[in-house]
Amino acid sequence: MIRAFIFDIGNVLLRFDFSLVYKRLAPLCDGELPSDIEPRVDAIKVIYEAGEISRDEFLKKVFDLLRFRGTEAQFVAAWEDIFEENAPMVSLVESLHGRYPLYLLSNTSDIHAEFILRRYPFFGRFSDGVYSYRVRCAKPDRAIYDLAARQFGVAPGETIFIDDLPANIASAREAGFNAIQYDFRRHDAFLGELDRLGLIAHGPLAS
Repeated sequence: MIRAFIFDIGNVLLRFDFSLVYKRLAPLCDGELPSDIEPRVDAIKVIYEAGEISRDEFLKKVFDLLRFRGTEAQFVAAWEDIFEENAPMVSLVESLHGRYPLYLLSNTSDIHAEFILRRYPFFGRFSDGVYSYRVRCAKPDRAIYDLAARQFGVAPGETIFIDDLPANIASAREAGFNAIQYDFRRHDAFLGELDRLGLIAHGPLAS
């Protein structure tokens, strides 16, 4: 029996486009941004989200790499506002709320976590969250799933975990979760998976 749901955030609850960051920052950088700037910044972002470096260290590294000459506020404004609601999934969250405890498990930073919790009211439907930067551990490391199960007080075998990345799904299954890979372009297929588990055909989710 399924007793709880755990959701990833990026490309599950919220779609995102990191290319927007560079379009906004380019006018505030000395010289043209190199064609390989995104993977170079992403390498810094990964260790920041894993809690391996502080916010100040992250900003310094990225500012140096971009030759950024704007203010911290300008950078943060560009960095945080890359999301849009995935409306079908938000509707599902509203349908699940009150029937199941809902939780979040995300590789993210303090900049993004603070922004999305402030910007999108539907995150109030979630009882708790595990964020990689806080626990200094990131998916697909098995340890973060075990930590989430303990923090949320859930049994993995009675919990649905939803994520968009195959590696994260594989690790979640190793930890015992009922993990379903999500593709926002195939939301109906995802609902079909829930239906096969008996979670949609009857009750509020059918509407």
